[in-house]
Amino acid sequence: MLQQILSHTPAYVWAILAFLVYRGVAASQDRVVRYRSVFIIPGGMLVLGLNSVATGFGLWTPAGAAWLAATLAGAALARTRAGGDGAKAVDHAAGTVTQRGSWMPLALMMAVFCCKYAVGAALAVQPALRGDMRFAVPACMAFGLFNGILLGRLLRTAAAWQALRPAAASPA
Repeated sequence: MLQQILSHTPAYVWAILAFLVYRGVAASQDRVVRYRSVFIIPGGMLVLGLNSVATGFGLWTPAGAAWLAATLAGAALARTRAGGDGAKAVDHAAGTVTQRGSWMPLALMMAVFCCKYAVGAALAVQPALRGDMRFAVPACMAFGLFNGILLGRLLRTAAAWQALRPAAASPA
């Protein structure tokens, strides 16, 4: 059955996996990135997670509520975490952020990808799971938690961007 699932996986899924691995490995090293680009991976992962909830279980269901609650909890947890892998420095003039290297983004992206893949495969094999909240709620909580942690890390970077904003020139 595993061979059947893998063989019926569209090619674009493997391309997404390769891109996520590439981005995750790149995130393991300190790097200077454009401030706008720090929104790409968390935003993309948020869209993937939200899409999985919406198409798999519905947004206005207990599963959707579980996703939202877990997303908020993960974001709060990651946002308040001291130290770690946030921005080392910002350059407002250049519009760049120096980010600390961390393997956490790769781990989180792989977690979202694997959850999305496993839930998609399970729903393809057993469509009745869409209405089974014993399956839907934990799956959506996992999506939400991983998405929230990525979002919280983004919020830490955005806070560093704001905190390190140069003081406005005062009129003389």
